[in-house]
Amino acid sequence: MLTCAAMDPGHDWDSLAQAARAARDLAYAPYSHFAVGAAFRMDDGSIVGGCNVENATSGLTLCAERVALSSAVASGRRRPVALAVSSPASPPSAPCGLCLQTLAEFADDLPILLLNDGGERRQVSLRQLLPQPFRLPGGFGRATR
Repeated sequence: MLTCAAMDPGHDWDSLAQAARAARDLAYAPYSHFAVGAAFRMDDGSIVGGCNVENATSGLTLCAERVALSSAVASGRRRPVALAVSSPASPPSAPCGLCLQTLAEFADDLPILLLNDGGERRQVSLRQLLPQPFRLPGGFGRATR
């Protein structure tokens, strides 16, 4: 298992992990009872968090990663440089396929810290989790600006 510092010493992983945990405390998960929090560090140094928001119609449920990324985009920030995801799972859960493809819209690769309350931490990258994201012909399929 890689330590956070071993993979990318340039990120303040502790503050990002703390923000992901704080976001997880706000999760609305009355159906699955699986609260998730996510926190992005953006290229301007800011941290944007989000939590999962469930719905009785499960297809309308929003994952923490997409909530956080949508919040970042809504505030004019489109360049994530790191992500932390906090879940109750052991080992810590990776983002789902929908979230991975959404992340690929905004980053070619991204260091991702997966963590849980038991102190487990696992560092992966977007490219490891989604090696061949969908891209439209002609270079479309990645956010600009």
